[in-house]
Formats: sequence, structure tokens, C-alpha cells
Amino acid sequence: MISRGEDVEAQALKNRGWSISAIARHLGRDPKTIRDYLSGKRTAGVRRSSVPDPLEPYRAYLVERFADNAHIWASALFDEVVALGYSQSYVSFARQLRLAELRPHCEACAGVTGRETIEIDHPSGEEIQWDWFHRRAPWGGTANVLLGSLSHSGRMRGVLAERVDQAHLVEAMDAVMRRLGGTTRIWRTDRLATVIVPGSADVQASFVPVAKHYGAIVEPCPPRRGNRKGVVEAAVRFACGRWWRTMAATSPVEAQVSLDRFCATTADARLRPPGALEDPPADGSRPRWPSVAELADAELLLALPATPYPATVEILAPVAADASVAFRGNRYSVPPGLAGLEMQLRHRLGSATLEIHSPAGVLLGHHRLAPAGSGALVRSAEHRVALEAVVLSAFTSANPCERKGNFPPGKAARAEADKLLADLGPEVLVDLSAYAELIETPVLAVGSDDEAVGA
Repeated sequence: MISRGEDVEAQALKNRGWSISAIARHLGRDPKTIRDYLSGKRTAGVRRSSVPDPLEPYRAYLVERFADNAHIWASALFDEVVALGYSQSYVSFARQLRLAELRPHCEACAGVTGRETIEIDHPSGEEIQWDWFHRRAPWGGTANVLLGSLSHSGRMRGVLAERVDQAHLVEAMDAVMRRLGGTTRIWRTDRLATVIVPGSADVQASFVPVAKHYGAIVEPCPPRRGNRKGVVEAAVRFACGRWWRTMAATSPVEAQVSLDRFCATTADARLRPPGALEDPPADGSRPRWPSVAELADAELLLALPATPYPATVEILAPVAADASVAFRGNRYSVPPGLAGLEMQLRHRLGSATLEIHSPAGVLLGHHRLAPAGSGALVRSAEHRVALEAVVLSAFTSANPCERKGNFPPGKAARAEADKLLADLGPEVLVDLSAYAELIETPVLAVGSDDEAVGA
């Protein structure tokens, strides 16, 4: 095998009139090798396999099977070719099948792969595209990020949400639009079950008042046509690659601050290449590309309502030992005696209060919301008095326990011990007097009747 540089040099020498033998002597190669590369029989940089292709004997069969069904599983084909004599593993078979590109292209299933594309013209202020992305969070659990991207300028803003139900979606959309400075005439989403009725293009009945509140038209993407909202798809890839992978936040509040900073600086500084130019510069110079911020500042967006749509956000939160529950970087008090139970926290968008309900739905209290992430402890006067009463009632002025005294078994303990001993059977007594007599008795020597030996 010769290198690509040698291939270029050999072709140049041939064009100058050098013979095959002269080129081979110059490059230190065999003439037959040089002839194969110059004739196109071999390709520079591609080593010729010394073993035959194991898939070649089955190529015609596989072509016919794909003609029968273009979506047949590779594992099913592997079972068939093994019965026909194929001897390698499934992994090798799948790799050879992929490299041979025998499976025909299916337009309905391929998405945008291999399909012709064109830039879609998005008028200023016409459309905003929405999409979620979910990542495993460094603070535990899952980070749900809703991104909204203006189709004309490409400006993107994002908001983290605790959940992805409809109420949290509405809250996140309102927060994103207020960061963008307004709304567009069209909202384009994929087929989110919280927005679109599954299996249809109809808007959910519960989402209709939301769209009316903001004066927007909801348009879902056609099925299996993700490229129809390619602006926000590109924004998701950009945010994940440039922000999420290097983010150093350790809490949702810190992550939101980091995301806002990223969107207002790095994301807005991107250059937005123009679409097809009908009149390119006559001097051949490159046209000036505007930034995302420049295009977005010139977009005409619709004004937002004074308050968000009044959806009710609900989450579950456990009660801590100090009779409080956590909500968005702050803690709010509950009556004492509920430690460990999960309370239902309800916040109506547009209001400044938080309601705390028991697992059965009973209202236990309500608090005025503190600024998110401020680390405040909001405790009502009645909750404070009740908790102090519980804590103080546990105190006592009695003498402390005597931990170093002498406490032998009492009468009741001895009685229980006697019962246990009775179950063991009669006590075995050993009389040691017989052993004492044996020790004191003199031992007589063998064969002597008169003298004692060792007396």
C-alpha cells in the first residue's frame, strides 16, 4: 500500500511523461503496485484485505431479503444466514451488513437523513419553537430544561422546571417569553402530550385557554418531521454542547443563573448567516453576517399579558424535623408533628402565595413567596408558637439518670433467672473429698509388704 502523498506524486510524474518503471524506482515501489494505483485498480490509503469478504457469498440472498422487507431485523437475517453456512458472530455480521450498505433507503423512516433540504424563510416575529431536553443533574434527579428559540433571529432562552406536566410547562413558557421580551404569533412544538392530543394534530382542550391567554396559534410539527422545528433542535444541541457539559452549578437555582448568563452572552453573540443571496456582492467579498442579538433586537414581538396564565403548579415535598418544607430554594413552615410526611405544595401562577396541603388535600397553611433561591425560612406566627410549645414540653427539670451507679439484678430479674436455670435440669455436684483422700494415701512399692515408697 502506498500513501496518499506518494499517489499524488506518482500521478504528477506520470503526467510529466515518466514511465511506470521510472516512477517505481523513484518511489522505491514495485512497478506492478504503481500500475495498479495509477490505473485506479487500488486506492491510496486503503489496505487491500488479505482474506475474502465473509459476506460476499450471501450478498445476493440478502439483497433479495431486503427486497422482500426493507425493515427486517439484522438479527433475523443473521439466523437465516447461519443456517446457510455463515460462520462469524452476529456483531461481525451486523458490521459487515452496515458497511456493505445493502439495506435500501426508506424515506418514511429516515427522517432528514439523505433528504434534500432548503432554508425556510421565517418572517420577523412570526414563530417561536419549543422543545424540552432532559439531563441527569449533578445535584441529583433529572434537570428538565425548556428551550424557546425565535425562528427568525435564532435567539434562545431556557428555564429549568421541576416537572414536565402542563402547569410546569405553562410556567416555563411564560418565563422564557418574558426573557425574550414578548411572544410570537405562532408557537411550534413537537407532539407533546401536554399540548397536542396524542395521535392527532388537535390542541389539548386544557391548553386552549393558555394559547388564547397569550394570543398565539399552536402549530404542531408533522409526524416524524423533526427538521420542521430545526431552529430549536439546533439550539438544544448548542446548549448541551456549550453550556450543559461545562456547567459547574450545584443546584437548580445556580443552574438557572448560569443558563441565563450563557443565553445572554455566548448564545446571543453567534453570527447568523443569511439565507440564499439573490444579489451577492459584486466585488466577491464576504457579506457581513449579523449576530443573533442584532436580529433579535429588531424583531417585532407581541406584548405579553401582565400576569401569567393562572395555572396551578403542584409538587410533593417531605416535612423536615424543623416542621418546614422546601420550595425553590426556600423553606416554608407547617404545623408540628408531621415530620417525614409528604405535603402537597400548590402555587397559582401570577399569585404571590404558596399553599401547603396534607396528603389528603386538607389546607394546612399558606405563605407569601420569598424570592426564589434566597435561602429564607418563612414561618408563620401560629406555626412558631405551636412548634415552640412542642419543643419546650419535651424539656424536664428532673434529675438526670444515674449512669455510673451500681445496679445488681433485682428481685424480678432473679426470679426470671431462676426460671431459666430450672429449664436446664438438676444441678450436677462434684465431691472433691474423694480426690483429696487419694492424694493423702501413701503409695506402696511393688513387691514390698513393709516399706512404703514415697510416703
